[in-house]
Amino acid sequence: MLPPRRVRRVAGPLLLAALVAVVALLPVLVVLALVASFFLPGRWRALRLLAFAVVYLALEVAGLAVAGVLWVLGGLGRRLDTPRSRAAHYTALRLLLDVLMRAAQRLFALRLVTDGESWSPLDDGVPGSTNAMLVLSRHAGPGDSFLLVNTLMNRDHLRQPRIVLKDVLQLDPLIDVYLNRLPSTFVSSGPGAGDRAEAAIAELARDLGEEDALLIFPEGANATPGRRLRALQRLRERGLVAAARRAEAMRHLLPPRPGGVVAALQAAPHADVVLVAHTGLEHLSTVRDVWRGLPVDKTLHLRWWFVPAAEVPREQAELTDWLYRWWATIDDWITTTSSDTR
Repeated sequence: MLPPRRVRRVAGPLLLAALVAVVALLPVLVVLALVASFFLPGRWRALRLLAFAVVYLALEVAGLAVAGVLWVLGGLGRRLDTPRSRAAHYTALRLLLDVLMRAAQRLFALRLVTDGESWSPLDDGVPGSTNAMLVLSRHAGPGDSFLLVNTLMNRDHLRQPRIVLKDVLQLDPLIDVYLNRLPSTFVSSGPGAGDRAEAAIAELARDLGEEDALLIFPEGANATPGRRLRALQRLRERGLVAAARRAEAMRHLLPPRPGGVVAALQAAPHADVVLVAHTGLEHLSTVRDVWRGLPVDKTLHLRWWFVPAAEVPREQAELTDWLYRWWATIDDWITTTSSDTR
């Protein structure tokens, strides 16, 4: 269970104190990281991680400071839900994510390649849509999630994302402050959580405008062997034998949960759909994964599929079948792309 918001707000001063301590101890930390790098695979792994951690911590503190200024300008919190305040928060978040992604790409020598046609009407010569958008993405850890949100918000696309994410992510102070001020919904687990999440997603989708993009991760979590077995077992227990067979054929993905997608599309029938696949950072789910499997000098692949609103089914059974077919397509793309990049 998450601590109350008032308790979580203590994290701001603690982050500032941590940043001051890290800066004061930086010479010692650099020496330790240099020594540790000699015993780790890759080039200067510990030193790269230290540099990225310092950047991340500094951006957290800077972002919270900007949020404080926006709170004051918003009438001490009374006008945070105005279009002007939302635009200011989206701009701040976009700049913070841009710096974070640029730092990651430079420190770890990562290259981002977009495969296939882009969906954006802002890309020269490529057909797209100026409608509201529902973005359905595979779930592949925080690294890929940051990458996707940054892509939606960057200068080429300038979308204002509305994000459906787990409530535990509110433990990150920056996510907690910004996404609780912007149109987003945090979903929890437990009895009745599914119905509450679908109702919240429908409310979030109802007034989607041309600059908006509602981002949903239909799998709900990273694909791991344990989660895969549990997901297949749930499908069988519910008598969804055909769905279980289709899910078994997927090598990289968990079976999609259609409830939130159905709720969003029924609430926003005018929205086009963009499906997203990305690969390269999916193995980084925990701090241990980052320490042991940090990608350096690698290419990250991103792929978009655009489906206009008129071609998206609306009935739940047809929509579920449509979603499973797209998930099979994404799974095949991941298999092909992973083979090509080895």
